Amino acid sequence: MRGGLVASARLLPRPLVRWFLQRRAQQDINENMSGGKKVKIIFVLGGPGSGKGTQCSNIVEHFGFIHLSAGELLRAEINSGSENGTMIDTIIKEGKIVPSEITIKLLQEAIIKGGNDKYIIDGFPRNEENRVVFESVINISPEFVLFFDCSEEEMERRLLGRNQGRSDDNIETIRKRLKVFVESSLPVIEYYESKGMVKKIDATKPAPEVFEDFLN
Repeated sequence: MRGGLVASARLLPRPLVRWFLQRRAQQDINENMSGGKKVKIIFVLGGPGSGKGTQCSNIVEHFGFIHLSAGELLRAEINSGSENGTMIDTIIKEGKIVPSEITIKLLQEAIIKGGNDKYIIDGFPRNEENRVVFESVINISPEFVLFFDCSEEEMERRLLGRNQGRSDDNIETIRKRLKVFVESSLPVIEYYESKGMVKKIDATKPAPEVFEDFLN
């Protein structure tokens, strides 16, 4: 089932792929939404190692959101051993961004399976294409965007020190990821900031203080 939608989309002429994904995504979400409630989404953005995951756990505990991590969904797909997973693994190791259609498909499935009407999504959208395709395909705009502002030096120090055994926790790949964030994700933050939708958090502080800032 997981690879079915993407595989089917590949059989269509390129101009129809996005239409196909949009039609299926909207139909599935509308038909599976609990009680027909409007889905509320908060995007959480920040560089790798800025502490997004820790603070998302706090938000879930205090406010009843379901936490979706684009990165974790991609890693789960890699671990599944699927063809898409192998491709995703190669892209991530090269420090590049996974194609929007793949990430959005995984987010779509997670939203449907979650059965909730409140989701916090971290690590997405990672570039302007992600943003445009998500809002078009899923047809949902975020309530607001949390931006965890942290220096590159501090993020690098945290990533090297967390020792989680991930294939992307090495200095070369970390620096590629930081470069991609600056070049691709900051324009997304600037877009939402121009619309007054960004709440900036000083993520260089200890985790408890960061969450206090969010509450305030």
